[in-house]
Order: sequence, then C-alpha cells, then structure tokens
Amino acid sequence: MTSVDTPRIDSERTVRVTVNGVPREATVPVRRVLADALRDDLGLTGTHVGCAHGVCGSCTVLVDGDPVRSCLVLAVQVDGAEVTTVEGLAREDHQGGQVLHPVQEAFRECHALQCGFCTPGFLVTIAAGLEARDRSAEITEEEVDELVGGNLCRCTGYANIKKAVRHAAATMREDAS
Repeated sequence: MTSVDTPRIDSERTVRVTVNGVPREATVPVRRVLADALRDDLGLTGTHVGCAHGVCGSCTVLVDGDPVRSCLVLAVQVDGAEVTTVEGLAREDHQGGQVLHPVQEAFRECHALQCGFCTPGFLVTIAAGLEARDRSAEITEEEVDELVGGNLCRCTGYANIKKAVRHAAATMREDAS
C-alpha cells in the first residue's frame, strides 16, 4: 500500500449539537465521551461523572428526549442531536430569571439531596420519566421505584428522593388539569 492508499484516521471531529436549546459546536477527540465534552469543551459542569461505567447514573443527560449515560456515549455519536443537561431543566420566566422544573422544586422542598453529586442524574432521569407519563393519573409506588431505580445515591437512603418524585408528579398533575 502506498501513502496515497493509506486511509486517513481522524483523531478529532467537529460535533454540532443543540444543548439546552442553544446550538453549540466543538472539535473533540473522536474517543471523548459526551460527559467530558459537555464539561470540558462546552463548560457545562452540571453533569457529573461518578463511576465512568454507566452504573451510577450521575452522568445522565437527555439525548433527543431519552435518558442516556453520558459516560458511555461518545460525543461524536450525538452529532446533530438535541442534548438536555441538568442546566436545561429550568425554563425562562420572561423576566430575566428562571423557573425551576417541578422536579427541581420538589427536590428542594423535600430535601431530596445531601452531598448533591448524584442529583443531576436523578433530576434529568426523573424529569424525563414524569414528562413521558400520563400526567392525569396518580403516580404509583412501582413507577416511583422505576424512576429512581437506575441511579445510585450513597447519602440519602432514597426516602426523600421518592417523596420528591411523588411531589413533582402531583404538581405536574395539577398543572395539567
């Protein structure tokens, strides 16, 4: 094979993605995971990397509306996608500030965090789950367990996290009616 026939292997690639409603672009190493690209290349440090193996859920973000472990997804795999991080859950209040997502508000009201390291993953996962369900129905304990079951917390014992899920579901149910 001559040098002309040798395939070129790119070590970096430009990724274009909409993050929290804002079009963004970054040139990243092709092996960089999404969590590191969000934190290091785009300056969005709300996404935490706990285990780097997809087990703990701390790094969960939404890609095109679906929860994914950003420590397991390469940044180049989300080229052209919409990504929502914990920073994107709150919405504008049209007065220069923001209104917390009902899940964020419920975590605050129910004291559902201690050290806060796992909180971004919980918030994003729970928000997606509650947004996807029928809001007119009361949430069941099985649904609550399902929403929190994929994330690990070493501080809280989950009681207040589950309380926050029920509170957020009730708030979203009231808002829907």
